[in-house]
Amino acid sequence: MSGNGDAAATAEENSSKMRVIRVGTRKSQLARIQTDSVVATLKALYPGLQFEIIAMSTTGDKILDTALSKIGEKSLFTKELELALERNEVDLVVHSLKDLPTVLPPGFTIGAICKRESPYDAVVFHPKFVGKTLETLPEKSVVGTSSLRRAAQLQRKFPHLEFKSIRGNLNTRLRKLDELQEFSAIILAAAGLQRMGWQNRVGQILHPEECMYAVGQGALGVEVRAKDQDILDLVGVLHDPETLLRCIAERAFLRHLEGGCSVPVAVHTAMKDGQLYLTGGVWSLNGADSMQETMQATIHVPAQHEDGPEDDPQLVGITARNIPQQAQLAAESLGISLATLLLNKGAKNILDVARQLNDAH
Repeated sequence: MSGNGDAAATAEENSSKMRVIRVGTRKSQLARIQTDSVVATLKALYPGLQFEIIAMSTTGDKILDTALSKIGEKSLFTKELELALERNEVDLVVHSLKDLPTVLPPGFTIGAICKRESPYDAVVFHPKFVGKTLETLPEKSVVGTSSLRRAAQLQRKFPHLEFKSIRGNLNTRLRKLDELQEFSAIILAAAGLQRMGWQNRVGQILHPEECMYAVGQGALGVEVRAKDQDILDLVGVLHDPETLLRCIAERAFLRHLEGGCSVPVAVHTAMKDGQLYLTGGVWSLNGADSMQETMQATIHVPAQHEDGPEDDPQLVGITARNIPQQAQLAAESLGISLATLLLNKGAKNILDVARQLNDAH
């Protein structure tokens, strides 16, 4: 009898000694859903570990009366989470990859990029305009978006519409659309609507010829301390090779252009038959001036662990030791080459003017 009691006591002791991995996230419902999905995958991979989710508010969540592009802070949705990482209060943080700057603060790295969901933008219409498209909305209809990238491209494509900033998390924006009579439609990332289970609200998906997407859109990034080898190994298995290589190319393009959320820069990537295609573009704020080009590179998408671990450096803030470095460098080089091509054709002038006008307004 006492033997059984001892065994139970030991089991209880062992469970209380299970290592706890603390995961940081923003407080919004979407951020929680995204974090829960990553934690569920990690739990399945590591049944011997416990995971604790710690939610916090970021600067971007608190400043809701100003357009994102005006706040002038690169790490709007990441700063507080990175402070918690730095103080060892959390071990990893789950972000929307598009919120992570292409240059991370020293001491941090993106240890995993999960398989991308739809990178496209979606249009959600006011109930009275259900069944319409942007093209068929009445003249002077107001469309809400918090993104200069979307507004610039769509103004060019749909000059009969007016675009106005709308802030807040997904729930807030949808409520503003439905309850106020101010907006005929709003533009949101399709991936966020999918993750929230709100696909039924999508009235139109914007394809690249209408609106190219933001760098990293639709993918989740897991940020960790760069020197925390244990956690890097733990999350590294989450890397999706194709998403990783596409996002390295996109981030390298944006970084080399020195773009951010205060200028309209957009991309489109595709992997086909060993070729990575990258289209990148820059726009003036009103969309009147624009420039876009496409380049491709031969890149072999590896199966994970194919070449064994490599001690590779960070590329555009990302560490992926289980993906061959040659493929990562080729993706980075493609992004830099495309940015260089656009800069040589005068993209810097378009971006500088956009930046100045944005700062002045």
